Amino acid sequence: MTDDFVEEQEAESAEDGPPGAAAEIPPPRANPYLAGHEAAEAALIAAHAAGRLPHALILGGPRGIGKATLAFRLARFLLAQGEAGNGLFAAAPPATLALSPEHPVFRRVAAAGHADLLTVERGRDPKRKDRLRGEIIVEDTRNAINFLRLTPAEGGWRIVIFDSADEMNRNAANAVLKVLEEPPTRSLLILVSHAPGRLLPTIRSRCRKLMLKPLAEGEVVRLLQRYRPELATPEAQALAMLGEGSIGRALELAAAGGLDLYRSLSGFLRALPELDTTAIHAFAEHLARAEAEEAYRTVSALLLQWLARMVGLTAQGRAGAEIVPGDHEAMRRLAGRRSLDHWVEVWEKIARLFAQAESLDLERKQVVLGAFFALEAAAR
Repeated sequence: MTDDFVEEQEAESAEDGPPGAAAEIPPPRANPYLAGHEAAEAALIAAHAAGRLPHALILGGPRGIGKATLAFRLARFLLAQGEAGNGLFAAAPPATLALSPEHPVFRRVAAAGHADLLTVERGRDPKRKDRLRGEIIVEDTRNAINFLRLTPAEGGWRIVIFDSADEMNRNAANAVLKVLEEPPTRSLLILVSHAPGRLLPTIRSRCRKLMLKPLAEGEVVRLLQRYRPELATPEAQALAMLGEGSIGRALELAAAGGLDLYRSLSGFLRALPELDTTAIHAFAEHLARAEAEEAYRTVSALLLQWLARMVGLTAQGRAGAEIVPGDHEAMRRLAGRRSLDHWVEVWEKIARLFAQAESLDLERKQVVLGAFFALEAAAR
């Protein structure tokens, strides 16, 4: 890690590459850039410099904001540091956890080839090889525990990253407790969590929790322009608003045509309580096609997001910036037709409908129609 690399990183981050050239979107283990989490990084640097880095760390916050990127950034830093220098003449703490992509440790971590780092994720479903398991199972956790108890191969740290810890089943979570109760020396367990409150209380109590905030809207726009330079500025701004501080979510929406889907969805919602039956059937038919599974998932998430913003507007008087003209007027008009509690119940009903469709593999067209007809009935 050098000051030259830090300066180059800041310059490239500001310039966002040559005009019109899309930067490759690296996975977290190979991403040298961290945006918007300077305070969290500084806290980790200070803890390491003081010799107070915890044996277990929860990195919490919304999905897609850079938690896993920070986890791998910290892991690379520690693996490259070796023994911490905390004597009288120890070097001053670094300004960043960043390593140059040319550093040997960075290269090995990016290639999943470092002997002292293990990543635990959902594995392949043995019954359906084209899909991942729905959860992290106990065998995965036991492998991680055994890994942490080994002597570091390179004399430094032994690190395990769970990405994400929310996907552990009950047995896997209970197994993690065993290593948290008696952590090996110079070992670090990093739990990436989108919802730390859902982790077992006994896990939370044994970990230091570091919460990361959603990215600023301007930061998401900047990153979108870096990775998707073909997007016009108004489109990038709309995607950033829909992403709600998550560059991961904004990029997913861009790839799925999320802005066009939102515009269609918003049109139907603004027309409530009158639905264009022919148009809504055609929309549902489109989402039911085999190749439209990602579009269906996007629409279901955007519909629940729109309703949540309407509830927020009703309860708190704000729903964020208007993404499509007429959204706020429609939200106020619908909110005035029923009580806040009623709209919360409608949101819960539609959320359950989409969840059941996922677990029971229900016919997508009927699920979409069911959601819109429920809204039509509630709006009358």
